[in-house]
Order: sequence, then C-alpha cells, then structure tokens
Amino acid sequence: MIDFISSINFAPFILSFKLASVTTLILFAIALPLSWWLSQTKAKTKPLLEALVALPIVLPPSVLGFYLLVTLSQNSPIGSFFANYFNVELVFSFTGLVVASSFYSLPFMVQPMQSGFEGLNKHMLEASYISGKSKFTTLFKVALPNIKPSLLTAVIITFAHTVGEFGVVLMVGGSIPNETKVASVAIYEMVEVMDYKNAHIYSAIMVLISFTVLFIVYLFPSVQQVSYILSIVFFCLRDFNRLIF
Repeated sequence: MIDFISSINFAPFILSFKLASVTTLILFAIALPLSWWLSQTKAKTKPLLEALVALPIVLPPSVLGFYLLVTLSQNSPIGSFFANYFNVELVFSFTGLVVASSFYSLPFMVQPMQSGFEGLNKHMLEASYISGKSKFTTLFKVALPNIKPSLLTAVIITFAHTVGEFGVVLMVGGSIPNETKVASVAIYEMVEVMDYKNAHIYSAIMVLISFTVLFIVYLFPSVQQVSYILSIVFFCLRDFNRLIF
C-alpha cells in the first residue's frame, strides 16, 4: 500500500489546489466590490456588465482559451508589456494560469455574492445610511455579515470549478511539469497514451476529493462549522505544499 501511494505523482494535484487557492483569493477581492455595485446600481450599463461577467459560463473553454492565449502572448501589447517591463511571461507559466482561471471562474464568484446582496433587506441598508454609516462601512459591517451562506457558496464553487478546469488551462499553460501541468491535464495526457491504469487512479482521486468537499459541506450545514473545517483543510494543504516543495 505504501509503495502504491509513493508511486503516485501528487505534483499535479498540489498544483491544481495551489491554482484554485490563488484564483479564489484574487476573485474574492475583485468580485466583492463588483457584486456589491451590481446589486445596488440602477445604471443602464448594468445588463451589459452582467452579460460580460457571465460570458465564460456559455463560451466554450477552447474559445476563451484561444483569445486569452492571443491576448497574453508576447506578440500582443499586453503580453509584451509584462514581458519587457516586469519580466513576467503570461503564457505557459503559472502566472498565466492564474490570469486565465480568474477570467474563467469570475461568474462563479460574482453571481452568488450578487444574489446574496440583492436578497438583503433594503430597509436594513437604508437604516445604516440614515445613521451616518458610509457605503464602505455598510458593506463590511452590515451587508457581509448577513450573506455568509452566499459568500461560502461563492468561495466553494469557485474553488471547485478552478480545480476542474481543463480547456482554458491547457491552451494558456500547456503541460509543463510542476509549472502548468494540473491534474486535469495530467489525466488527459494519460488517456492520450492509453495509460488507462494511471488515468483511473488520478480520476478516482479527483472524484474522492470532490466528493469529500461536498460531503463536508452537507455534513456541517452551519456556516461557522463549514468555515472552520475549510480553514483546517486549507492549512493542512499549505503545510503539505511546503513539505513537498
């Protein structure tokens, strides 16, 4: 059993969780003000912005991946700017995976948070404004504490969606070991060379991980309990990542 476990290369799984963690943190910071604005504004541009945010849901991953590859390559103004001034490659690198995943998973973070904000009691927000609280204070002291389930849903869905990404990360990042070769890409390559034994093993591990996360969520429906469990899992993964690398 020990020999069997030691023969498995866990690097793609660790890279997948690392990518999902970084992407989720970035998107939380971006989606918080964006979803709050979308829930409160009556601007005529709101439907246009909502359509742009939701676009990755309906676009084929290969289409989004192709345009991101073109946009982030060194032949584009954006790619050449980052390469020349910051010495950062945005394609076939972990940084490029983070950028691509942030675009691809954006609606999965924004929409649950926006739905939570829109479901708040308007009188509660008005009372906060009347009492002299600023919009910033109202957001963090009144709105956020009352949408904890929506926040938790947004974080879990975004994290899980990023772990399972394939088309976008393959086109933007390729398959560089310990750099861009995430678990889904590793499984694809095993199937390509008809290594079905290892493909079964890797796929089973992904199913087990996904089921475990969902099982914990349904086993502990309280937001506080789920947050506590997820924090333990996060710190364990972080320590395991340090141990490996």
